[in-house]
Amino acid sequence: MKKIAAWLMTGSVLLGACSSAEEPVKEKEETTAPAKEPAAEEKGPVLDASYFNEVEEIEGIQVIQNPENTLVLVNKEFAFPSEYTPPDLVRPNVTYSFGDQDIEKSYMRKEAAGALEELFAGAKENGLFLFAVSGYRSYDRQQEILAAGAAASNEAKALESIAPPGMSEHQSGLAMDISSESNGFELNQDFESTEEGQWLKEHAHEYGFILRYPKGKEDITRYVYEPWHFRYVGKKAAAEIKENEWTLEEYFDNVKPAE
Repeated sequence: MKKIAAWLMTGSVLLGACSSAEEPVKEKEETTAPAKEPAAEEKGPVLDASYFNEVEEIEGIQVIQNPENTLVLVNKEFAFPSEYTPPDLVRPNVTYSFGDQDIEKSYMRKEAAGALEELFAGAKENGLFLFAVSGYRSYDRQQEILAAGAAASNEAKALESIAPPGMSEHQSGLAMDISSESNGFELNQDFESTEEGQWLKEHAHEYGFILRYPKGKEDITRYVYEPWHFRYVGKKAAAEIKENEWTLEEYFDNVKPAE
């Protein structure tokens, strides 16, 4: 059976108390103070219901049934169908760490690709040059990467930074790993100390991207800090996430479905 995975906040409502009036000298007259109006419930971000995950449990896994949702929450709890490939993949016109090779990881979904072009142009206007390293990744390719990581150490260690197949944001076509020449085009935590990494952390939301796996939120995202991994969610959600210093998981903990 399909269900909507929505995360709602429940606010407390304060009830007004009654107070008794003083008794008059000549005649007792009972009076009651009017009840106070209930306090207004604190308002959080509002989001159309179509942006929440619609999932179906298949062999114990919560499989996303609306994977083309641009706010799709994919993590170690929610997975894409193994056969899912975004229908609108295009190759953004940006600089790549691997040059002009027309390969799988150079692609993104069309809307995200356009936003990435604007992001790179914005960095260039500030004298900074970004390089795209890895975008779309198929289910099968993710399987290969996890297997290689597990062989290099062990599967438990590999899973700290490598998503299980179906649970990678790269399969969404909405994520891009980004680096710089100053960081040797590498994807590592040293990127946070580069000018490019610092600029991205402060300005990516202006173009609709969020730093998906921030430092200090590892217990929520269940991944190590990745200063290179940016996820497209659109400008409105990105601004709310940046302002509140949320992860995407925390955003859905606080967002309310539109009535």
